[in-house]
Amino acid sequence: MDKTGEKAEKSKLKIIWESLKASYGFGRKGVIFSIISAAISAVAPYIPIFISAKILNMLFVGEKFKNLIITAITGLLITFAVQLIESYINKLRDYHVDIAMHNFHMAETNKLFDMDYSQLDSPETNDLRERIRNDTSWGYEFIVLYGQLSWFLGSVFKFTAAVAVLVPLFTSKIFWGGSTSVYLTVLAVIVIVIVFIIMKYVSPSEFKVMDNWNMNTDRKEKCLGYFTRGNFDYREGKDIRIYNADKMIEYYMKFGEKKQNRWVKDFSRINGIWEFFNSFKWNILQGGVYILVVLRAVAGALSVGSVVMYSAAIINFINGISDIFLAFDGYYIAGKRQQGVLEYLNMKSDMHKGAIPVEKHGGSEYEIKFKNVSFKYPGNENYVLKNLSMKFYIGQKLAVVGMNGSGKTTVIKLLCRLYDPTEGEITLNNIDIKEYDYDEYMNIFSVVFQDFKLFSLPIGQNVAAAVEYDKIKAGKCLNMAGFGDRFESMPKKSDTSLYKDYEEDGVEISGGEAQKIAIARALYKDAPFIVLDEPTAALDPIAEFEMYSKFNEIVGGKTAIYISHRLSSCRFCDDIAVFHEGELIQRGSHDALIADENGKYHELWHAQAQYYSKNNANSEF
Repeated sequence: MDKTGEKAEKSKLKIIWESLKASYGFGRKGVIFSIISAAISAVAPYIPIFISAKILNMLFVGEKFKNLIITAITGLLITFAVQLIESYINKLRDYHVDIAMHNFHMAETNKLFDMDYSQLDSPETNDLRERIRNDTSWGYEFIVLYGQLSWFLGSVFKFTAAVAVLVPLFTSKIFWGGSTSVYLTVLAVIVIVIVFIIMKYVSPSEFKVMDNWNMNTDRKEKCLGYFTRGNFDYREGKDIRIYNADKMIEYYMKFGEKKQNRWVKDFSRINGIWEFFNSFKWNILQGGVYILVVLRAVAGALSVGSVVMYSAAIINFINGISDIFLAFDGYYIAGKRQQGVLEYLNMKSDMHKGAIPVEKHGGSEYEIKFKNVSFKYPGNENYVLKNLSMKFYIGQKLAVVGMNGSGKTTVIKLLCRLYDPTEGEITLNNIDIKEYDYDEYMNIFSVVFQDFKLFSLPIGQNVAAAVEYDKIKAGKCLNMAGFGDRFESMPKKSDTSLYKDYEEDGVEISGGEAQKIAIARALYKDAPFIVLDEPTAALDPIAEFEMYSKFNEIVGGKTAIYISHRLSSCRFCDDIAVFHEGELIQRGSHDALIADENGKYHELWHAQAQYYSKNNANSEF
C-alpha cells in the first residue's frame, strides 16, 4: 500500500475510533448492549441448524421416535429461550440508545448555551451548523452510529461463528480424501477473492458517491437547505402569498433538484454494478458450496446432517466477509458524517473567564469605562468602533443616538461582554471586566435588544425566563411595561401561551405588544443596569412618549441606557452620546447639543422634529 493509501486508511480508522468513543461517551450501556445483541444475533441462527442436522442424522441411522421428539422439543425450547433473551437484550439496547440520544441532544443544547457568543455568531460556526443540518437531513443523525455498530459487529460475529463451525470440517483428514475437495476448495478461494475485490472497490465507490453528496458548496445549495428544512409556518405564509415568493423558492428548489438527480444517477450506476457482481457471487457461491458438500457426503466424508450444517456455515462465512466490508465502510461514512457535530461539541471557548466576584450592591455603586476601545466583528476587516473612550455616569440616564450602522448596538454587546474588544479595554470599578466571573458580570444587566426573542411558551415564563416564577411580580412588570390591559383580558393570565405553535388557544401579539413583554422581562430581572436597544421601534410616537415617561419613573436610581435613532428618548435622559460611523462624536445634555448648530445631534433633531411638532423644534416629543 502506498503512503497515500496508508494515510487514508489511518484516517478512516481514526474517524471510526473517534465515533466509537463518542458513542460510548454518550451511552456506555447502549454500546455494551449493542455488542451483546450482535453476538446473540450471530449465534442464534446456528441453533436450529444444529438441531436440524442432529435430527437428520438420527433419522438416517433409524433412531427411536421418542428420542426424535425429545430432541425436537429440546431444540424448540432452546430456540425459544434464545429468542426471548435476544428480544430482551434488544429492548435494553434500544432503551439505552434512547438515553444516549437524550444525552447527546442535551450536550448539543448545553453547547449552544456555553459557547462564546462571538463563536455562536461567527461565519465558521454558521457554516459548521449548516454542514451538520445537511448531514442530519440525509439520515445521518448521531443515532445511526449505534445501528451501524450493531451491523458491523454482527457481521464480525457471524463470520467468526462460521469459522468456528467450519474448523472441524477443514481440519478433518476424511474431508481431504480425493482431489475433488482440493479443486472445489480452490474454487471457493477464487470466489472469496472475487468477493474481496467487489467489496474493496465497488462498494467503496458506492459510499464515495454518498459521501460526496454535500449540499453546502455555494449559496444556492445553502438556500436549498434553508428552504427544505421546514423553516416556514403560518407567519411566513402571509408574505409568501402577498409577494408571490413561491416562484423564488421554487427556483432554488429546482436548482437543488438538478444536483440531486445527478447524485441519484451516479448512485444508481454504482449500485447496479454492485448488484450484478453480488448476484454473480451468490450464484457461484451457492453452486460451489452445494457441489462440495454433496460430493463429500456421497464419498462418505460427511453425514446427512453435516451437509445441512456445513452448507449454511460456508454460505454464512462468505456472506460474513461481504458484510464486514460493507458494514466497515458504512460505519466509516456514518462516523465521517458525525465529524461536524463532534467538532461543534469540542469547540473550546476563546473568551477569558475571570474569577473575581461582582459585589452585590445598588446601581449607584457601579462605574464602567471604555478605554480606547476598537472593535471589528469576526471575519470582518472593517472596524465597527474606533478608539472609543467613554464613562457611564452612575445612576444617570444615558441616551445613545446615531444613524443606523453607527455602532450603537455594538457598544452594548461589548458592555454586556457578548464580545471582547479587538483593542483597548472595558473596566468595572477600575478592573478589566474580563477578570470578573462571567455569569456574575452578566447578572448586573437587563437588556432588551432590538432583535429580542419571545418563546412559544406561557407569557409568565417569557417574562421571568424561568419555569418557576413569581406570578404576582410578573403581572406587575407587565403592567409597568404598558401591557396591563391586554394581560388582564387574557383568560389564563400568566399561563396564557404566546403564539399557536404548541397550543391551540395561544395568543398572537403585535410587534409593539411583543416589545412591551420584552421590557417586562427586563424589569423582572431587576438588574442595576437597564439597557433598551431600540425599545420603541414598533410603537407610535404617543405610545413611545408614554412608555418613556413611565419607564423613567420605574428605573428610579438605576443606571439606564437608551439606544435609538429616534431622538424622543433624549428628553428623558441626563446625558446624550452621539455616534457616527463608529465614533463618539458628541456628548452632553440635550440643551447643550441642540445649541451646537454644526453638530450631528442638531442635524438629527431637526430632521425628525417635523414629525412630532409643527411649532418649534425644541418642544417635547
